[in-house]
Amino acid sequence: MAGAGPRIVATFVRQGFSEQNGAMLRWVLYWLAKFLAVILLALLGPVRVVGRRNVPRRGGLLVLSNHISDADPVAVGHALPRTACFMAKSELFSVPVFAGLIRALGAFPVRRWAPDRAAIRRALELLKAGEAVVMFPEGQLSEDGKLQAILPGAALIIKKAGVPAVCCGLVGTNKIMPFRKLFPRPAFGGVRARFGEPRRFDRADSHEAILGWIESELRRLTGQ
Repeated sequence: MAGAGPRIVATFVRQGFSEQNGAMLRWVLYWLAKFLAVILLALLGPVRVVGRRNVPRRGGLLVLSNHISDADPVAVGHALPRTACFMAKSELFSVPVFAGLIRALGAFPVRRWAPDRAAIRRALELLKAGEAVVMFPEGQLSEDGKLQAILPGAALIIKKAGVPAVCCGLVGTNKIMPFRKLFPRPAFGGVRARFGEPRRFDRADSHEAILGWIESELRRLTGQ
């Protein structure tokens, strides 16, 4: 009996969560991971969070962040004042153990470079259920830290979900995990996560207007 608890947790890590019996365990694991991230980023960063009060604490919310480092999901999760589900590249879900862990924390896969209806459907389900969903709308890491083109899927999700969106500008996370490096390193300051004001769009707004807002917000929040 003494080993039953760890075995249950291990099963969830391998298989991910069902909506019926995994919500509480996911919440516990998420905040445990967040606690560890706080310690890790305090040692490697530290990460200064600006505008956290702009983030709605309840209800569906789409969080859009620039992507300059493999440390970005950890930094955004650390900066957010609520739990969130991350849209992550599908390649990560082929890695044993790690795939189960990120599924257990609420992440779901998205295929890059092609419309992924399953990922969009999952994001809409979560948003309409009142969850926060984090996506990196550039679709890939930036080698030089400069903002890349925003993919159209972000505008589609915003229009269909009918929930507010907020942008998070990351600066300096590529000091912690430089492009194509496998291990983190101390950044010695200069790392920041900055949230803008939330904004709600409706179906009458064009994709171009939404994509333009995302780009301008991320440029403003990152100082580009």
